[in-house]
Amino acid sequence: MTNTKPLRTVRSFVRREGRLTQAQQRAIDTLWTEFAVDNGDSIIDLNALFGRDAPKILEIGFGNGHSLAQMASEQPEHDFLGIEVHRPGVGQLLNSIEKLGLTNLRVACTDAVELIKYRLADNSLDRLQLFFPDPWHKKRHHKRRIIQPEFVALLAQKIKSGGYLHMATDWQHYAEQMLDDLSNNDQFINCGNDTGYIPRPDYRPLTKFEQRGHKLGHGVWDLLFKRR
Repeated sequence: MTNTKPLRTVRSFVRREGRLTQAQQRAIDTLWTEFAVDNGDSIIDLNALFGRDAPKILEIGFGNGHSLAQMASEQPEHDFLGIEVHRPGVGQLLNSIEKLGLTNLRVACTDAVELIKYRLADNSLDRLQLFFPDPWHKKRHHKRRIIQPEFVALLAQKIKSGGYLHMATDWQHYAEQMLDDLSNNDQFINCGNDTGYIPRPDYRPLTKFEQRGHKLGHGVWDLLFKRR
């Protein structure tokens, strides 16, 4: 049965992307069939997608994919699915998959909210990662932030009991909003310290962007919540 998809009037992203490099276009042309999830309406069988039963981790908005590829390389016992709307980043990650010989990483180029809502089975994720999403820092744009109470409720359906939601941002106001929205959902337990936050876990690579921010004195807030 095909799901009926209501029109989303507010999106957390804007499709602004430069031209693909030749290498990125080649990767999309030659590697898509093997490593990408085509758009569609059917529920994705994650075990069939990876050819095994292993913990499943979903990352929303992987950018150029360097950090996600590193995580997949360092955690071969986990399967990773990354979602990104910008095709240059998708092409870049496909190149990394080929270069590193990764078998535990797949990509999707689509709206993450729609894929999660309509194509993932309930209780199918062991961890969901959302690192440095667009903060939409102007107050009138806060409604575009992907973390909202309704989305948190959706994630509570898709993450397994005992699974985790890990978020990170370098915008303090967004960190505080994330903390409030997750704390107000009784399906999640905060794994943070007295501040509500956690130190960056070893499994989350320190990006070049983040390193530059540290040198400039910018803060980064990691939040980890466990699904009851």
